[in-house]
Amino acid sequence: MKRKLLMIAAGLLVSTAAMAQTADEIIAKYFENTGGLDKWKSLKGLKYSGKLNQGGMEIPFENYVFKDGRQTTIYSLQGKTIRSNVFDGKDLWSDNYMTMKAEKSDAETTENFKQEAADFPDAFVDYKAKGYKVEFLGKETVEGSETFKLKLTKKPIKVDGKETENVVYYYFDATEYVPLVMETEIKAGPGKGMVSQVKYSDYQELSNGLIIAFTQAFGAKGGPSQPITMTSIQIDPTLDAKELAFPAGQ
Repeated sequence: MKRKLLMIAAGLLVSTAAMAQTADEIIAKYFENTGGLDKWKSLKGLKYSGKLNQGGMEIPFENYVFKDGRQTTIYSLQGKTIRSNVFDGKDLWSDNYMTMKAEKSDAETTENFKQEAADFPDAFVDYKAKGYKVEFLGKETVEGSETFKLKLTKKPIKVDGKETENVVYYYFDATEYVPLVMETEIKAGPGKGMVSQVKYSDYQELSNGLIIAFTQAFGAKGGPSQPITMTSIQIDPTLDAKELAFPAGQ
């Protein structure tokens, strides 16, 4: 009996190792098929230009994201320029559309945002060094496509002052090894408890050889989504620091 239990335990260890190895192989294949890990690591920033489709209305935007965490999204809506999720490395703020006044986010939201921003350019880059854990959960058919399901456990975030698990599920195309869907539970706000979903499609090659999804659709799982279509993605853009600074006198 003792020997049988030892054999079972050894089998479980082998099975666990195989699953972990499979997860690493999927991630390695993903970077290989999208331009190479070295190119991903060499990125200093990206500028996304495109349109958000909201209720049939197309809203032009520009989104700057930098390796050091700085970022901003600029929308053009009904003659107004609106800035959202502007982060200079310290403060996080957005324009209030009704008042057109800049408003800073609270400390907890800012800290969570800063933590997520540190994942640029991709959460899977050096994920082990970040202290993240990846598990392969098997194959699953998503919207007619066979996928590999990976569970990414990141560092906890704070919700109402309490550490809360930070888990993201990715569904990689089983042939092309690129993400098709990303899912995570909403931890706070009106959508608390719901599953947020991002769908990726229209992968295109950039000037430096990287391959990135040019269409992303955001929404709650099982509900309608808002597609974002990129018209261009610029490698290593520049942006004046004053564009990220909180407006004086507000």
